[in-house]
Amino acid sequence: MSHAPTTPSTTPETLYLIGTSGHPNYGDECTTAAWLRYLARARPDDDVWLDCPDPGLASHLFHGLHPRLHTTDVVWRVVWETTDMEPADAAAHVDRVLTDLGTPRIDLGLLGARRADTVHLLGGGYVNAKWPTHMMLMRAALRLRDLGGARVVATGQGLVPPVDPGGLREYFDSFDHASVRDAPSAELTGAGLVCDDVLLALGSLPGYREGTYAAEVAQGDVWVCLQNDMSSQETFEAALSAVRTALESPELAGRPVRYLEALPGVDRIAYDRLSDLIPEEHFLPFVQLWENGFPARAGQTWFTSRFHLHLLAAASGAEGTALVVSEDYYQPQHQSLVDAGTGWSVTPAGSKSIERPGSARSFRAEARNLHEAKLEEARMLYPATPQDPSTPPSLERPDPPKRGAAGWLRRT
Repeated sequence: MSHAPTTPSTTPETLYLIGTSGHPNYGDECTTAAWLRYLARARPDDDVWLDCPDPGLASHLFHGLHPRLHTTDVVWRVVWETTDMEPADAAAHVDRVLTDLGTPRIDLGLLGARRADTVHLLGGGYVNAKWPTHMMLMRAALRLRDLGGARVVATGQGLVPPVDPGGLREYFDSFDHASVRDAPSAELTGAGLVCDDVLLALGSLPGYREGTYAAEVAQGDVWVCLQNDMSSQETFEAALSAVRTALESPELAGRPVRYLEALPGVDRIAYDRLSDLIPEEHFLPFVQLWENGFPARAGQTWFTSRFHLHLLAAASGAEGTALVVSEDYYQPQHQSLVDAGTGWSVTPAGSKSIERPGSARSFRAEARNLHEAKLEEARMLYPATPQDPSTPPSLERPDPPKRGAAGWLRRT
C-alpha cells in the first residue's frame, strides 16, 4: 500500500505532520523528534508544519530540530469538535469545515494546510477505540488531499483496540502510503508492517552510542516507571504492590533503584508511593530526561508499564518485565514487542507479583534491523535533497543542557 514518489523534489515543499505531541509524553515526543531530525537532514529547505494537541509546548520541545518548523493545532481543533457526534455527523462536520471554512478562528490555518504537498500521520497508538474521535484525523487528511492535491501517508500506526475496522481499512486503502507497528493493526488494515516510528532514532540509545548517563549510572541499576493513567485504580494498586514486592526482594538487594518520569505528573504518583524505597535524587523528571537522553543500557533491570520504555530499554540491552495496566490497549502493545523478540516477560493486569524479568541478546541486532527498515521507509517518503542523511537521527537534543539539572529540577 504505497504509491509515494521515490524521487526528490527539485523545489522546497510543505510537509504537514499530524501527531500527538506536546503533552509532553516521552514516547510521543521521541517519535516526533525522530522525524524532525530526519527531515532536517534530508529536507532542510522544506516548510514543516506540526499539527498537534499543544503547539505551544511543542514549540519548546522541538525548538531547533528543523530550521523551518512551525507548530499549529487547526486540524486537531476541527476533530475535537466532533467528540460527541455520531460517526456520520462527525465525518460530515470535518468535510464541511475543511471545505467551506467559515470558522474565522482557524480559517487561515486550514487554508495553509491545503497548501501541503504531503500530509503525514505520525506513528503512535492514538487512533483506536480509546479515542474514537481521532478516527477523524484520517478523514481530515484525505479531505486536505481532495482540496489541495497533497499525498497522504501514515507510518507506525497502532490501531488496537480498533474503533471501526471497516472504516479503518477504507481509510488506509485511500492513503498513498501506510505502515503499522504491530501484526493486529496490519491484519485490520492490510497496511505494511514495519515497526514503531521511534526506532527511526535508534542511533541515540546507549546500546549503540555512549550516552550522557554512561559515567554516572552503574550497570545493575533497577529502573521503574509505572503510569497512573489508562488503568483502573484496582489495576494500578496491584501493579504498585507487585513492584514494591520486587524492589524489596532479596534478588534486588543492594542494587540502586531509580525512577523515570515519562509523562509528568501521571508518572509521579507511583514514585511518591514508592519514595521510601527510591531516594529523591534517583527520580529522573521528564525535563532532565528530555535534556539528557534515555538512560537504558545493558545490565539494567526495568519494571515499566509504558510501551516505548519497553521498546527502547530492550533495544539498549536491558532486561525487564512489562506491567500491563490495560488489557485491551497495552496488552497487545507489549505482546507485539515480545513477539518482535525483546525477551521481556509480561506481568498481567491485576497480578500482585512480578514475572521474572527477561531479555534477549539477539534483540539488539533485531532492533538495528528494524531501525534500518524504518530509515528505508523515511528515505522512500522523503528522498534527500540534495544529500542523503548519513547519520541516524538521535533522541538527544542537539545541544547539551546549559545548566546542570541536579539543582533546578530537584523536587520536594
